[in-house]
Amino acid sequence: MKIEHLGLFVADLEAVKDFYTKYFDGQAGPKYHNPRTGFSSYFINLVEGARLELCHKADLPQVATERLGLAYLSFSLGSKEAVDAKVKELRAAGCDLLSSPRITGDGYYEAVVTDLEATYLN
Repeated sequence: MKIEHLGLFVADLEAVKDFYTKYFDGQAGPKYHNPRTGFSSYFINLVEGARLELCHKADLPQVATERLGLAYLSFSLGSKEAVDAKVKELRAAGCDLLSSPRITGDGYYEAVVTDLEATYLN
């Protein structure tokens, strides 16, 4: 068994699609739109692992508080150098750095960076 895809509801579907394709080398599939429900989405195919489905529905509430559910999305970049380079690239794009690159207590080399919507829409 494996995770096939993860769905993320977003406020600005086109901007978030551009974010994940530009900074995470994702390939966007065709846009899906259901005119009856107002739901739209893109699948973002990553080079390895699960896909992301970026979803949008205009009438969803905009909530930016801690809550139960998905806490974060983690990408493996393969090396410390790749993490450092990605952090530099995302910071130059205006994303906020919440945690500098470091080795965690469980042995990961990670940095915590906000995504496009957390940076610009909150």
